[in-house]
Amino acid sequence: MTKKELEEKFGKLWDTKALQEDFIVKSFLAPFVFVIKKSDGRSGTLTFQHNPRFYFEFTPDDEKNL
Repeated sequence: MTKKELEEKFGKLWDTKALQEDFIVKSFLAPFVFVIKKSDGRSGTLTFQHNPRFYFEFTPDDEKNL
């Protein structure tokens, strides 16, 4: 998907640089990345696509149905 298509479907996107600014990356398991949000310490996942590389759809752990 293009950047515009992803933004229309999911809202906020992060490229690799923005991801590193906003999150601490703990691990990858495609198409997910486990992160900790720097602003509030919440852990969760982002979905990502490979090309072009964008991260989107942050889901905090407490909102998941485990």
